[in-house]
Amino acid sequence: MSRILFDLCGADDRRFSPYCWRTKMALGHKGLDFTTEPVRFTEKYKLEFSGQEKVPVLDDGGTVVHDSWNIAEYLEDTYSDAPALFPGPEGRLLAKQTNEWMDGLHRQLMTFIIFDVYQRLDVQDQAFFRPTREERYGGTLEELQAGRDQSIGDFRANGLAALRAHLLDREYICGKTPAYGDYIVFGSLQWARLTSEFDVLAPDDPVFSWRERMIARADEMGLSAPA
Repeated sequence: MSRILFDLCGADDRRFSPYCWRTKMALGHKGLDFTTEPVRFTEKYKLEFSGQEKVPVLDDGGTVVHDSWNIAEYLEDTYSDAPALFPGPEGRLLAKQTNEWMDGLHRQLMTFIIFDVYQRLDVQDQAFFRPTREERYGGTLEELQAGRDQSIGDFRANGLAALRAHLLDREYICGKTPAYGDYIVFGSLQWARLTSEFDVLAPDDPVFSWRERMIARADEMGLSAPA
């Protein structure tokens, strides 16, 4: 059975979508083989079969699922004999809360790397990305990213405080081993790592150490990607 993940792609085949990374880690967690189909911002026609325009889209042997959270639930319910993405009686609820928390942090994270993301795109995608994101965020890409040296301290101290506290007594967000809650947060930090030389994490932060463990986890799954 063929399993295809439609995966956002930048210049030089760089795969950086935080939501696609959530799905790739979930597939790896379940031990499911898959291939990827690169989709650039200006190649939305590749997704027409799914009835919408956003990645990730998973075609699992003819069953089509879109949206990273929907895909995670589908994988958990369909492949219930494989390792659980939502371990424990409240695992799904806790992962959903993590999903909502990370979505709330996404805008702030974007302001640190938005111009760097733009520079990682092919020319035709840059022409799409700039006007749509400048309208969405209310400023030029350069302006939005310009103050990151002044604002990164607050992000590290306060924006990541809940995550940092959570990791003080456990190796992973989900406990002794990683699960979907870890993949949600890792997707966004991997996105920043793959598109920008500006590291949003301080080396002495427990979150930094957790990210290193998650990068190793991705390597073990055959999902390594150069920063």
